[in-house]
Amino acid sequence: MNDDRQFCTFLVDGMYFGVDVLKVQEVIRYQDMTRVPLAHAVIRGLINLRGQIVTAVDLRRRLGLEDRAEGALPMNVVVRTGEGAMSLLVDEIGDVVTVEPESFERTPETLTGVTRDLLLGVYKLKDRLLLIMDTEKAVGLAAAA
Repeated sequence: MNDDRQFCTFLVDGMYFGVDVLKVQEVIRYQDMTRVPLAHAVIRGLINLRGQIVTAVDLRRRLGLEDRAEGALPMNVVVRTGEGAMSLLVDEIGDVVTVEPESFERTPETLTGVTRDLLLGVYKLKDRLLLIMDTEKAVGLAAAA
């Protein structure tokens, strides 16, 4: 039996993240957003996804990074969570990668702060680390406050 796992990958400020493909509803280009007054700073707005209202969480802000350069539009990774569909705003979409369970490791001690808190662990790939994001924590705002 094959125990390999697949992850949808994306980049945020040069960091290579992955989300289990089973949690991904879809990946789409930038969508116009409706701002939400008085919402937490990580909430960039709401998008209308074929009649479904989806909250967009800016991962740059969630990770405590600088905002995107003026005119740089994010991409949407729409994930399924306990709260329903949520969009993670990322810099760039990668590929779906398959990893072997033996390449999994705990989150390195060198990663600190919010980034470390949002990870389930890492997979060692041939040329870099794949940081596995905990989508429930990433969209959870209690810890972001």
